[in-house]
Amino acid sequence: MSHLSASVFVRCSCGHLHWGRYGAAGLLLVDPARGVLLQRRAWWVHHGRTWALPGGAIEAGETAVTAAAREAFEEASVPAESFRAVSASVVDHGDWSYTTVLALAGSVEAKVANTESAEVRWVDPDDVPGYRLHRDFAAAWPALRDRVGQELVLVVDAANVVGSRPDGWWRDRHGAAERLRGQLARLAEAGVPDPDDPAITWWPRIILVVEGKAKNVTGVPGVEVVPADTDGDSKIVEVVAKHADARILVATADRELRRRVEALGASILGPGTLRSQLDEL
Repeated sequence: MSHLSASVFVRCSCGHLHWGRYGAAGLLLVDPARGVLLQRRAWWVHHGRTWALPGGAIEAGETAVTAAAREAFEEASVPAESFRAVSASVVDHGDWSYTTVLALAGSVEAKVANTESAEVRWVDPDDVPGYRLHRDFAAAWPALRDRVGQELVLVVDAANVVGSRPDGWWRDRHGAAERLRGQLARLAEAGVPDPDDPAITWWPRIILVVEGKAKNVTGVPGVEVVPADTDGDSKIVEVVAKHADARILVATADRELRRRVEALGASILGPGTLRSQLDEL
C-alpha cells in the first residue's frame, strides 16, 4: 500500500470504502508444513489490528499477480522467486475488485518488513477463523479454504488434440506435437479459466502425453512431456492416477478414455475448448 499513485480510497457501490484506485490484490501463501501466511495489520492502517493477507493497491499497469508479489515482499520480505502462483480468484464489485493469488511456498522465512505490518505468522488453515480477521478476508475465507494447497493438473492427450483440427498433422506428427507443446507453454504462463467458476484462474501444471511418431518430443518450461511406449490412453490413466490429490483436467474427446479418467475423479476439457484457449494467446 505504499505507492502513492494508487493510494486512494474508492467509495464502492457496496457501501464500503476500499483501498486502491485500480483495485487491490493479496498473496495467500501456502506451505504444507507450516500453513498459510497471515499478516496482522498495524494499528494505524485501514482495518488496523486485524489479520489478513500481505497485499495492497494495484499500481497502474500492474497485473494482480505482480502487485500481490510486490506487496508481499514490501510487507513480509517474501521474494517473488520463493513461491509459485497456482490460482487467483477475483471479487468484483464493478467499480472495485480484489484479487487473491494463491501460491505454493518454497524455502522462505517471512518477517515484518515495513510499518504497515505488526506481525506475520504461519497459521494452520483450520485455525484461521479463530483470529480477528479483516472483514473482507473473513467473508472470502470459506471459499479460499477449499483451494488451499490445491493445484490444477492439465493432462493433454496429444494425439487426440492435434487430430482435432485438419491442419496437416498427419504428415508430420512430431512437428504437430511440438507446435502444440509450444502453445501449451504459453497457456501455462497465461493461465486457464476454471470450468465451473469464471472468477477463478489457474496456472496449471501441464502434462502432455505423446505416442507413436511424436514420442521423442521433449519437455519445455511449463510443459512436462510423458511418452507412451504403446498405449497412449493407458499412459494417460496412469498419469491421472499419480496426481489423485490434485484437481485434474484431461483434454481429450475419446469417449472410452473420458470414462476411464472420470472414474478416477478427473474432469474433461474438450479439444475444441482447449484449441480456442490456445488461439487466444
